Amino acid sequence: MTLAELFAIPAPETRIPMPCVIAEAGVNHEGKMDIARRLIDEAAEGGADAIKFQTYRAETLASRDSPAYWDTSKEPTQSQYELFKRHDSFWKNEFEALKKHCDAAGIAFLSTPFDVESARFLNDLMDVFKISSSDITNKPFIDILCGYGKPILLSTGAAHLHEIAEAVEWIEAKGNKLALLHCVLNYPTADENAALGMIPALKRIFPTHVIGYSDMHTLEIATLLGARVLEKHFSHDKTLPGNDHYHAMDKEDLKHFFRRMRATLASVGELEVRALPEEEPARRHARRSLVTARAVRKGQPLTAADLTWKRPAHGISPRCYDEVLGLAARRDLAEDTVLQWTDLERA
Repeated sequence: MTLAELFAIPAPETRIPMPCVIAEAGVNHEGKMDIARRLIDEAAEGGADAIKFQTYRAETLASRDSPAYWDTSKEPTQSQYELFKRHDSFWKNEFEALKKHCDAAGIAFLSTPFDVESARFLNDLMDVFKISSSDITNKPFIDILCGYGKPILLSTGAAHLHEIAEAVEWIEAKGNKLALLHCVLNYPTADENAALGMIPALKRIFPTHVIGYSDMHTLEIATLLGARVLEKHFSHDKTLPGNDHYHAMDKEDLKHFFRRMRATLASVGELEVRALPEEEPARRHARRSLVTARAVRKGQPLTAADLTWKRPAHGISPRCYDEVLGLAARRDLAEDTVLQWTDLERA
């Protein structure tokens, strides 16, 4: 599913669709254009619909005394400012070049803006804006992004329901299409903390908006629960040190995910209740028919004592039991006769 299809007017689902998959490259390019291009190529090869970077300047994102909130055994930097400063070298020219590379690779370009200036030039490069969980309470910034009139992907990590509802109201007031992405801001998230029940809860509370799932490893379950857009950290090398490498997918993980997802969706099948063609032998032979419990003479009306029900379902179905009571035998019927309508007539 492409980003455009994600926000199209939905038709009633007859099958669970393949979700729109966004490879969250973030700043895993480490400030190197060759690595950024490699991330694009490998995300496209892996089957992702879009690749997303992050655009910021450390000075406008974090104060110098902002503490780390990540696993410092994996990413030892103690200050958010210091970490962001290491990765904020890409700006307008670099992202314009990466957009062109995405176009050539056949994958949609996205980058999360973290300030007004980056939002301004990114608007010319992409069709959808992503708003980080960290900005869910940032009303003036949300208003600015909504002002571009494009669909919004809003992550809901670490937010209470009233905070999500408030942000939704701000976006709805501007008339933007919206997708809410459930996520847990604790990487990597333990299975017991995945809180996947929030996906159907969001679908129930915000039925007019697309619901998605951001950066977990239980992506197939999320899709079955209703997530129509998935976002997952993406790296060209998961063994590299740093906060966003060790819990990321690489291209082989992406390929494996799509293989599993296709198999899972095939096993789910159509979203309707029906008997399958493959079940026809069971319908014919494992269900029951009305059968004479004793011999019945021609012209004798059938009573409950004359009837039982046995396999196969080659005769009159037991669901017609009340209709059969009182009908007369058209011929002599031996005990254990599988009744046909041609055996009976009105008394």
